[in-house]
Amino acid sequence: MKRTKTKKLKAGYPVAGAMVLAAALLAGCSAEPAQQPAAAAESQVKSVKVAPVAKKSIGEPLEQVADISASVQMNIVTKVNGDVLEILKKRGDRVEKGDVLFRIDPTDLEIQKEKAQLSIASTQEQMSKARLDLADGKQELKDGITKMESALKDAEKGYNKLRNDYDLGLVPKIQLEQAETQLNGLRLDLEGMNRKLQNLENSNSLSQLEYGLKTADVSLRELDRGLSNTDVKATVSGVLTDLPVQIGMTLSPGIPAATVQQLDPVKIQAELTEEAAALVRGKQELSFYVPGTVDKAKATVSYLADVIGAQTKSYSLELTVPNPDFKLKPGSKAQILLTEEQDQVVVTVPTLSVVREGGDTYVFVINGNAAEKRKVELGRLHETYQEVLSGVKEGDQLVISGQNQLKDKEAVQIVK
Repeated sequence: MKRTKTKKLKAGYPVAGAMVLAAALLAGCSAEPAQQPAAAAESQVKSVKVAPVAKKSIGEPLEQVADISASVQMNIVTKVNGDVLEILKKRGDRVEKGDVLFRIDPTDLEIQKEKAQLSIASTQEQMSKARLDLADGKQELKDGITKMESALKDAEKGYNKLRNDYDLGLVPKIQLEQAETQLNGLRLDLEGMNRKLQNLENSNSLSQLEYGLKTADVSLRELDRGLSNTDVKATVSGVLTDLPVQIGMTLSPGIPAATVQQLDPVKIQAELTEEAAALVRGKQELSFYVPGTVDKAKATVSYLADVIGAQTKSYSLELTVPNPDFKLKPGSKAQILLTEEQDQVVVTVPTLSVVREGGDTYVFVINGNAAEKRKVELGRLHETYQEVLSGVKEGDQLVISGQNQLKDKEAVQIVK
């Protein structure tokens, strides 16, 4: 019995081993196909490298060459004829507004002034006499009218008496007619005298003398002004840069006799391209320096053209700078800083991270587990970086490798 049982167990060993092996193979076959889709999906996710968008200096501040000039350059011209009598200033002198530069001989003008004064006095005397004569003439007419009115009344009374006598047959007709003619003559004479008096009252018989007096007065004022202009004065404060006159020289009105340049403040002027004008538009101040020096100073923007110049094809820029010590010299050059150091620190991206499609530019930014495609506007280029004007901001996670194979919103794996 024991022998028989032992044989049965030995016979069962191969069967059990086969069953275990079969089960293991079956389990292995069923587990392997379940893992294959996950491995394939993992291999399809693209790997990219990223870096944060940062601000960098895009280069040195942009500069523009400019010209220094006087804020005001005034040409002083003579206003009267005459010989130069005295010169009180010389070229290079600092002058204040109102300072006398030189004097013109006033003798001729003084003689003309005396003549004008005599003419005025003579005309005034004539007017006084004419007024008296006019008053006498009016009074004489008035007296004559009074007498004529009295005579006319007497004549009317005599005529009326003769008419009554004529009606009674006491006087002949011819006597009546003579009285009537005399009466009419007196009436005409009275009308003429009244008309003459009225004309004198309504008209100005002194108008010609008055006109002559006003003309002489105007001439006198012109001569006074001319005499004041014999002292040729500075019309603006500054430096006397030209004085081409000499003592004894005869000058005529309108001759440029001196030039004064106002050097405090001075102007710094430049012609800008459209791109350069855009950099300074809206700024109230700009920095500048003179070549050969290291000191920089601020200048007020006094003018920037809104329209490009027809002749220069550029935008005119003008700065105003105080110059109390006259260190800035007209005719010299200056360098205007269109941008400051801080203006050069801008948001940038590596140029290799930019994807170009037609005329547009894009970058990819990580948003969660996906790469988001963004359109960007690019600005200045410096070495391997380029300024970004819009589209991304500082701190955005920028795809810097593998971006050319990506699509918008595509899932990615970040390689550190």
